[in-house]
Amino acid sequence: MVTSVEKNQQSPVILATQQWLSDVVIGLNLCPFARKPQRANLIRFTESSASSEKELLAELLAELEYLDATHAEQLETTLLIIPNFLQDFVDYNQFLDLADWLLERHEYDGVYQLATFHPHYQFAGTRAEDAENLTNRAPYPILHLIREDSIERVLENYPDPEAIPDNNIKAVRNLTVEQRRKLFPYL
Repeated sequence: MVTSVEKNQQSPVILATQQWLSDVVIGLNLCPFARKPQRANLIRFTESSASSEKELLAELLAELEYLDATHAEQLETTLLIIPNFLQDFVDYNQFLDLADWLLERHEYDGVYQLATFHPHYQFAGTRAEDAENLTNRAPYPILHLIREDSIERVLENYPDPEAIPDNNIKAVRNLTVEQRRKLFPYL
């Protein structure tokens, strides 16, 4: 069973995720496209209760179906927050293969894509303490379901989208130790 923000506004998990979105993702402009749906209240925050891959796949499918049944003008994107499962980044990373399989199996590949976040996120070829990993670190493991059409639309009018990853790395590298502590208290 999942808990959406509509059902439980005071969930500490959802509140922490909303704070991270505001302070880190939007505050540091790591995703230049997040501010508009946040201001318009078009982001669904859903707290997973999964404790197994099977349960999480069922919740992921339910969120994809919910997003698919709702117009983008009402709901732009969903963050499926996983507070009690996949705490180890290696396990989380391996689960992503199953998540991709689910998208393909249910013909959502090319309709939605997953952006991934985890408290211990680590890009291939980096050390755990490297600053660039902060760009995908969040208070909990998160599967962010994004509409492909929306991405294509915003990228049409965005100058130099290829520079976003480099700009993000510069932004987190320029943080002071105190700023890092404040923005990433869960690390």
